[in-house]
Amino acid sequence: MDENFRTVRDAFGAAARWFAETVHELDRPPAPWEAPALGEWSRRDLVGHTSRALLTVEQYLRPGPSDSDRRTVDYYRAVRGGRADPDEVAERGRQAGRDLGADLPESVDIVVRRVTGMVAGRTADARVETPVGEWRLEAYLPTRVVELVVHTGDLRTAGGLDGQAPETAVRQALVVLGALVADAPSDDAPHLLTALTGRSALDAGYTVL
Repeated sequence: MDENFRTVRDAFGAAARWFAETVHELDRPPAPWEAPALGEWSRRDLVGHTSRALLTVEQYLRPGPSDSDRRTVDYYRAVRGGRADPDEVAERGRQAGRDLGADLPESVDIVVRRVTGMVAGRTADARVETPVGEWRLEAYLPTRVVELVVHTGDLRTAGGLDGQAPETAVRQALVVLGALVADAPSDDAPHLLTALTGRSALDAGYTVL
């Protein structure tokens, strides 16, 4: 197996398990799943949105290999170009949270086992058909690692939980974010350079995603 894909797959599995563990940690009396979590999302909504980092892999995987040469960074370009409606994204998260049912920890465990098992049986060139084009699994899966790491961190912050993401997952997320920094718009590049070398500060809310 390609060593790079093994690393990506391992990072995905570690991030998925951390997400499941976090949902279990949050499921303690009074387990306020409707409490605020991130923006307009409740904790349930955010669990639902985060679960989509797994469910989209299951939804988009197709039989057979792909000869796509699109990179991970190209996925973010395509998504930005598509200008996804924030209200639709928010509603998909809420619906996903409702779809998980009453027992969130058990439902998340089932999703994690099912999807990580599916990924374990696929190769780096497995075909992934997304709404913004076709990718090889090795190029698409890192985007899911970023989603899992970032939003599981949001859940832990909302619940007042300590603890860090698995290093392999964090490292993979940083690889993606580093590529996005290098791909930043020309107007942003000088400020990013000074910020990343400790000579200025990024504006509140700035993101390379």
